[in-house]
Amino acid sequence: MPLPFLTADRTFEAASESPLPFDDLERWRRPYRPGPGRVGGAALGLLLSSFVLFAAVAIALTGSASSAGVVLGLALAVIASTLRMLRMGVWVSARGLRQVGFLVTRTVPWQRVVSVRTAQQPVRWLGLPRTVQGQALTLVRKDRAAEDTAPLLTSHGLDFLNRPAAFDRAADTVEAWAAEYVRR
Repeated sequence: MPLPFLTADRTFEAASESPLPFDDLERWRRPYRPGPGRVGGAALGLLLSSFVLFAAVAIALTGSASSAGVVLGLALAVIASTLRMLRMGVWVSARGLRQVGFLVTRTVPWQRVVSVRTAQQPVRWLGLPRTVQGQALTLVRKDRAAEDTAPLLTSHGLDFLNRPAAFDRAADTVEAWAAEYVRR
């Protein structure tokens, strides 16, 4: 029995009018689930922040309030970084395509998108400078050359490393959103 909250794994029904299996198309959503590397890193970050919060309480009870405030600020920074890391990725809605990075978020309305396509090319392994041969989901915009844009998703990114089927599903879903709204 398919579970309705696993929208990234659900197949498109042939009887639906739209290839987008969502009720509210105006809401920003990630068309894939975060990978185990991202979720594991977030779990470790939150575990670290719990120890730092415990240290802040211990310092507040035994030491100065200013030292406890500094350690509390550090814990809040770790929590904020972890939550931001979980939000990183590609998000889609009827308004456009949004690429959320750690520090920068870029939103491209569908009116400025020419196409979204998958290509075989050298991609960065886990975002590091080392490149390997893989697949990349690229965005072609009306106002930029195709060579100027970074890939939206790669098969060797944190969400899809050693999960080629998940990358294919995510790329197909983003391409379906683009096909639905670019032609309008």
